[in-house]
Amino acid sequence: MNHPESLNRHEFFSGIRDTLPLLLGALPFGLIYGAIAATSGLSMTAAILMSALVFAGSSQFIAVGLVAAQTPVAIIVLTTLIVNLRHMLYSATLLPYLKDLPQRWRIPLAFWLTDETFAVTVHRFQRSDSSPCKHWYQLGSSIAMYLNWQFWCFLGLVLGHRIPDAQSWGLDVAMPVTFIGMIIPFVKTLPVLLSVLTAGAASLLTLAMPYKLGIVVSAFAGIASGLLAQRIIDARREAGRP
Repeated sequence: MNHPESLNRHEFFSGIRDTLPLLLGALPFGLIYGAIAATSGLSMTAAILMSALVFAGSSQFIAVGLVAAQTPVAIIVLTTLIVNLRHMLYSATLLPYLKDLPQRWRIPLAFWLTDETFAVTVHRFQRSDSSPCKHWYQLGSSIAMYLNWQFWCFLGLVLGHRIPDAQSWGLDVAMPVTFIGMIIPFVKTLPVLLSVLTAGAASLLTLAMPYKLGIVVSAFAGIASGLLAQRIIDARREAGRP
């Protein structure tokens, strides 16, 4: 396992293996996206290209809905940009582990970064072993998620006209459940718990905000509460209080 190629291969397939349970969460989401895209007015080519080049489930959902409502392009771009701002937080977290990689690595890894891949990859990077090939782990996870998403989106497009009112089936509940499952392993301290609870409460309170601005507000509310809780804990420790 010390041979570079063997280590690369081991990390790559480990990334695929650890991502397998999360692939199921994309199954209904991809099918519904394909079904909605098929009836939104987008051509099959445009819907496939959106899936292949955007590769962002929530943004694709929002975009096809706005296209169906004949929303101006500028509003569609702004809304999807806001929804995807959370990836800046993911990138900032992974930057210390990827900053020494050449551009030929960082660009595709950035493009393929998803919520699921971030969840499994950050755990791998945080392990204390000295493997120099952990980016191969992220590559394996990324490719698994990408191919899985393309397959289910394409199947949804093919079957789209045969799936009546796909949104009413309730299959999209799989995505929130998947997100909850990804978050739980990170909740190990009180500041993180407060951050999660605050962000969750804020997301419910800001649900009606236009252009999905509630996502940004909730993210910053969660970060602020977590940082505040950590500062209070640190101050109490410095003061010698439990």
